Amino acid sequence: MKRVAAVDLGASSGRVMLGEVGADVLELRELNRFWNGPVRVSGRLHWDVMHLYRSILEGLQAAGPLDGIGIDSWAVDYGLLDEAGRLLGNPVHYRDSRTDGVMERVLSTIPAAELYAVTGLQQLPFNTIYQLAAEKLPTADKLLMIPDLLGYWLTGEVGAERTNASTTQLYDVRTREWSDELVARVGLPRRIFPELREPGDVVGTVLPDETGLASGIPVIAVGSHDTASAVVAVPAVGERFAYISSGTWSLVGLELDAPVLTDDAREANFTNEGGVDGRTRFLRNVMGLWILQECQRVWGDDDLPGLLRDAAAAPPYAVLIDPDAPEFLAPGNMPARIEEHCRATGQDAPRSRGAVVRCILESLALAYRRTLRAAQTIADREVDVLHVIGGGSQNELLCQLTADACGIPVLAGPVEASALGNVLVQARALGEPFPDLSAMRALVRSTHSLRRYDPQGKPADWDAAESRVFGTR
Repeated sequence: MKRVAAVDLGASSGRVMLGEVGADVLELRELNRFWNGPVRVSGRLHWDVMHLYRSILEGLQAAGPLDGIGIDSWAVDYGLLDEAGRLLGNPVHYRDSRTDGVMERVLSTIPAAELYAVTGLQQLPFNTIYQLAAEKLPTADKLLMIPDLLGYWLTGEVGAERTNASTTQLYDVRTREWSDELVARVGLPRRIFPELREPGDVVGTVLPDETGLASGIPVIAVGSHDTASAVVAVPAVGERFAYISSGTWSLVGLELDAPVLTDDAREANFTNEGGVDGRTRFLRNVMGLWILQECQRVWGDDDLPGLLRDAAAAPPYAVLIDPDAPEFLAPGNMPARIEEHCRATGQDAPRSRGAVVRCILESLALAYRRTLRAAQTIADREVDVLHVIGGGSQNELLCQLTADACGIPVLAGPVEASALGNVLVQARALGEPFPDLSAMRALVRSTHSLRRYDPQGKPADWDAAESRVFGTR
């Protein structure tokens, strides 16, 4: 039996989970949970990374004896260190406006087709490459993605785990190394990009005087992009499955043996991100539950069950939006933005909170449908089942709407997929006999219950709804 801690940081909350893993055991217990989100200072959105680190230490100190520690988080954001290893300011939040117009500037010198041929990444304005192009870096000595930064503070060891490095748009998806050519063409110093690590590598051992933890505990590189860890815990059988890692963002895609770097994949804006055991996460980012979370914040309404009951009772297909429209990216008055979006698209705005929630969830289901069908066509892979993992798997209305829209069964769960994948990779590194991902997933299936949603309703209604939003069938 291995006893490990999973530090799992999402874009709205973080948690430290105690995992116990054995031949027939896979259990998690929450040690602490803490807020995470943007803090605006002097016109910039930042992450409060010192608050995160302190909260992580509090959770780890409450864990008792540990065989290992692993850290995963959201992608693309980073901290910069000077030559003495000191942090050069709080990391900037990916939703900050400093990258406005930067993607277009970079693409004017590096054509999108060339960039995709190397990195295989979806074009998003907040990708690390564009954040760095907006930075002044004369004093920076090292760039560390968020999990690598936190691991550095725990151990004093510098490095970069591959699954998160693959989200930077500065990583060659074929060679699985930093792209020196792209680094040079963007005008970045090569010295800031540290040596790469594999999931399962030992980062180092904790610094007891710095952390208050027992000496000798190894910090283990996991799939440090939280989606990479989550996909490890997809309780799938075989390969004919798709997944949605559902939370603040929705990552909709397939697990493949190799990246898909075709023009069709690039034009459809699909991304090829690194996975555990060298697998490729072929997926597309969909805006996710962020829109609903922002509506709840503006309303001051945390009664999600009540909102979902009202949404279930609201008329179907009355109002629909494109959840990936750029106006929904930044924090702000999301109900007002939905209303404005409706006016711009010739629709009456939803008249109640329940109708707004119905609009958001049906629109997300349509985006999932469109993305999943495109992924299957582009990758030449048919799927029989859609696994919804992460916090969004608890949203029963969204899961049912997703099954209805996609026309295939949805299996919902586990909720804490990122933490489970994190502890499974640690346990294998510590000697548990998991020869491959299939063995890990079998343990998830045998220890966690799933909920099945079968398609209902009329497919023609979803065809018509998709045509209204995207102009296609």
